Amino acid sequence: MRLARIFSDHVVLQRERPVPLWGWGEPGESVRVAFGGQSLATTTDHSGKWRVQLAPMPASASPQELTITGNTTIRVSDVLVGDVWLCSGQSNMAFGLGGCDAEADIQSATFPAIRFLHYWERFAAEPQDDIDSRWQQVNPTTAGSCMAVAFYFARRVYQETKTPIGLVACTVGGTEIECWMPSEAFRTPSLRPIEKRLDEAIAQYQATLPGAVDAMERWLAVAKQALAQSRPVPNPPRYPLPPNEDRNGTWVRTQSLFKGMVSPLTSLAIKGVLWYQGENNGDELKPYIEKQQALIESWRARWGYDFPFYFVQLASWLKPSTVPSGDDSSPRWQRCREAQLASLKLPKTGMAVTIDIGDPGDIHPKNKLDVGERLALWALAKDYGRTGLVYSGPLYKAMQIEGRQIRLQFDHRGGGLMVGKKEGRRPVVEDKNGALKRFAIAGADRVWQWADAKIEGGTVVVSSSRVTQPTAVRYAYALNPEGCNLYNRAGLPASPFRTDKGD
Repeated sequence: MRLARIFSDHVVLQRERPVPLWGWGEPGESVRVAFGGQSLATTTDHSGKWRVQLAPMPASASPQELTITGNTTIRVSDVLVGDVWLCSGQSNMAFGLGGCDAEADIQSATFPAIRFLHYWERFAAEPQDDIDSRWQQVNPTTAGSCMAVAFYFARRVYQETKTPIGLVACTVGGTEIECWMPSEAFRTPSLRPIEKRLDEAIAQYQATLPGAVDAMERWLAVAKQALAQSRPVPNPPRYPLPPNEDRNGTWVRTQSLFKGMVSPLTSLAIKGVLWYQGENNGDELKPYIEKQQALIESWRARWGYDFPFYFVQLASWLKPSTVPSGDDSSPRWQRCREAQLASLKLPKTGMAVTIDIGDPGDIHPKNKLDVGERLALWALAKDYGRTGLVYSGPLYKAMQIEGRQIRLQFDHRGGGLMVGKKEGRRPVVEDKNGALKRFAIAGADRVWQWADAKIEGGTVVVSSSRVTQPTAVRYAYALNPEGCNLYNRAGLPASPFRTDKGD
């Protein structure tokens, strides 16, 4: 008798939803599951797998025991009922609290009702059915290894709601979004060629196996003879790697992390997803829009319900851009940021803007406090009933040409627009004598000029003496738009944007 390993001691079960539990035993074995006053019985199928479903339960921070009885008995202790958030993406999501120069936060991290599940890295060619990890409570001993973004998210939510929080780590650094997408996510005409190239790679790999096996068998005979005669053993022949194990290209890793890491979790009841990815797709615009939206929709379809999906827009990085158009940037993360902004069109999505807290010298900014708390604002407002909470910075809405100037309108003005100043982890303050920076303007000739920008009521008016007939505006549109400083009065930064269209 075995229980899926995600249900280890200290696990958090999702509140207010049916909760599937599953595991394995001998074929035909009777199984009884008891938890929280519920008792369920089932029998393993011909392959030995069993599954039951607990009825929805309210949140509970009182530790309980989960018991599974078959030919043997399994006891899972210290089980809470709360909200489970799947935390996925690249290394900025995996980045541990211990790397954030946040010793005070680690030492004060006594939160027995916040738990996290360390994950493991698994690229797979076939869908997996179990994981290899255990739950831990957040305390000063363990907090340093908890994902920093997720920790700050959970701390803020828990402090305001007292709801137990479970954080499931599902991250691998340096990975493309294609790795995390299931096969059905590639069924749109524009994405189908990606899966086709993977199919071709697998076919080519399988075609090389017979010859590779023959060569290996010949080498084994020679190697055994050399060992028996105390002679040097020749090097073995090169053996082909399965496409999903080749980390030198995007398409050969397509679906591999979904199969290896996400697939075992699609029966797990969760509250929602926190997503921090994009660096490896940073030059993409329209393709990334399609990929991220396909990922969100396909994950929701796999789970069977439309959970919240909150993601992080890429921060600034490398040396500041000096060109008004921002087109001197490499890589062109401004394109990926634009794609991420476009994903807000999907229901139950939210985006934490981090353009003001990047690190020019490090692709892994250490200020994960603001990242996690900005994600938490979306959840608190949308999922935890916090009314009147400002949860987003200004988002470009529309523009109006007024002679030699352009007036910009924004959603999420949060009490009004302001010139803000952000220093480290300190809260944003108004820079009352400051001027808006990083606005550029162009005419029909598409020659970009640095612009004068000023706040008028709930709008921003942009102009330049060098542009007499303006047609478009860009704001913070560069890999590192250092100095961008448009905020709302809640202290949340405006997302980078452009009014002109591009591919």
